[in-house]
Amino acid sequence: MSFRSAGPGGPYDVIIIGAGLSGMYQLHRLRELGLSARVFEAGDGVGGTWYWNRYPGARFDSESWTYGYSFSDEILREWEWSEHFAAQPETLRYCNFVADKLDLRRDIEFDCRIKAAAYDDPGVESFRGEAYHTGTWPHRLVSFAGKRVAVIGTGATGVQAITEIAKSVGHLTVFQRTPNWCAPLHNSPIDPVAQARIKARYPEIFETCRNSFGCFIHDADPRNALEVSSEEREAFYEKRYREPGFGIWMGNFRDILINEDANATITDFMRRKIRERVRDPKTAEKLIPTNHGFGTRRVPLESGYYEVFNQGNVRLVDLRETPIERITPAGIKTTGAEHAVDMIVYATGFDAITGAFDRIEFRGVGGRRLRDKWAEGPRTYLGLQIEGFPNLFTLVGPHNAATFCNIPRCIEQNVDWVTALIRHMREKGHTRVEPTAGAEREWTQHVLDTGRRMLFTQVDSWMMGINSNVPGKQTRTFIVYAGGAPKYREKCDEVAAAAYVGFAFR
Repeated sequence: MSFRSAGPGGPYDVIIIGAGLSGMYQLHRLRELGLSARVFEAGDGVGGTWYWNRYPGARFDSESWTYGYSFSDEILREWEWSEHFAAQPETLRYCNFVADKLDLRRDIEFDCRIKAAAYDDPGVESFRGEAYHTGTWPHRLVSFAGKRVAVIGTGATGVQAITEIAKSVGHLTVFQRTPNWCAPLHNSPIDPVAQARIKARYPEIFETCRNSFGCFIHDADPRNALEVSSEEREAFYEKRYREPGFGIWMGNFRDILINEDANATITDFMRRKIRERVRDPKTAEKLIPTNHGFGTRRVPLESGYYEVFNQGNVRLVDLRETPIERITPAGIKTTGAEHAVDMIVYATGFDAITGAFDRIEFRGVGGRRLRDKWAEGPRTYLGLQIEGFPNLFTLVGPHNAATFCNIPRCIEQNVDWVTALIRHMREKGHTRVEPTAGAEREWTQHVLDTGRRMLFTQVDSWMMGINSNVPGKQTRTFIVYAGGAPKYREKCDEVAAAAYVGFAFR
């Protein structure tokens, strides 16, 4: 296997697109195999998501000490997280620490974009003020002091940005199309005692993550919500609401994501919490989702988000009542009014999971385009390869556990498995691998079967391939793996143990 590129030293055994967490680790593992590899990164530094997402308030939802790489005892010993849920600057420092420790940069070509896509919304270019997208936030400091700022979007990114911007803004207008169920993050510094305790427990921590459904430190309570009394259920919800992280989502009663009646109990609890925290009843009702139950879409974690709307200098605009018509030179015009602002922050999200594959012109055997093959939904084998596209590995693509996971935990699993497959190919003298059509068909059906009992398959969200901001992505298509990380790992191990059954080698 070799690839030619414009970079120095080519051709290479492997090229890697992106110097994020998966790209960095994959480079490290390929080096161990003695393969020549080159990483192409659009930015001028490592970190991927944590390089680009510099918006105010960006931080972990997963506990910091469960997020970092687990493969190196030396890195685990030397690195110390300062908070239980680290902010973006610290996470980027961690990425650079790892890159330095492993001397990764010599095999990374920065400022190299494989292919870019651009879009234009009506009137966007006419706006005379400052405008930023949260996914391409500038490296310099952006000041909000004394300014009239508009934020469009209230997903996980928007929730973090809004909370931080509200601390220093002159006036903030939040444009919300779809409210989300948000839960408290409860972040705090890590003191020396806790730091020592965490370091001593790393093996236990990673083993717990390894065996949990989503590789988080939290795992589902073995009880069903409807099996306990209403008093016990309420006390349990209160306990989870006061605890840090995703416990209220991933560590809740085992049936709240599969049983509508069980889900209704936690949804009602969260509804009451919003009404308790937001003083104006009308604003509170606008912040309460009406089109999905708690946990059936990605749950944003927040640090005072709802209290932002108690500030006198913050206004919520419900775009379901008055949609945006266009961006004007002075601000944002809805069907109800024109809102004059000095700055617009677009927190309009990302084209999750499949978007990165759509942006690059991947062509397989006979010149077939990947986006054409996936026109009616992704088809994969183990979520790691695609029939007709030899030697293309999708480490964080559709249909593998990393799509519904504490990402680095699943990244390590996927990178290790692919590395072992490449080692197998070298030992056998193979230079080409792709799945058979039958194996791809069976795996895709298995993926669909894992999702049938999940309530989130009944809701429009990125987990179902829905993105109302992207043409052609308005039809539900199951793109995640809902069987859980342990089951996924078991399936991958079975394939490897059977001499990589389902793959065709040359």
